Amino acid sequence: MPRVRFGFVHVVNNDYRHWIMSAIGGSSHPTIISHGNRFRAPRNIAAKEVCKREYATEQEWKNWDWRSEGDLMLNGAIFTQSGDPKAAKKFGGYKMIAYKPAHMVPLLVRWSGTLECRPNKPC
Repeated sequence: MPRVRFGFVHVVNNDYRHWIMSAIGGSSHPTIISHGNRFRAPRNIAAKEVCKREYATEQEWKNWDWRSEGDLMLNGAIFTQSGDPKAAKKFGGYKMIAYKPAHMVPLLVRWSGTLECRPNKPC
């Protein structure tokens, strides 16, 4: 699970599944903008929340800019948004990656993953 502290993260066109507690975590007032991701929640009813805000009360994290736009929530996945509804527009095009619709994620990540490389041989 990625965990963001302080800064800004733009999460784009990922396929999140098989998480144990949550897919994305954060602490210390991070800004998280999620675009075009696919979140498939586990069967565990207690782990449907995509986001985990750590070391903060709701009074604190309700002002953190966490936005989900164009994401696909499957198997009961829930993304609890907080902060400014227009947060994504604060950053402009120079910090934001163009994203594809979430239904395209399986095609986009089809060949992703680690390379099976061996010493002294091309990957």
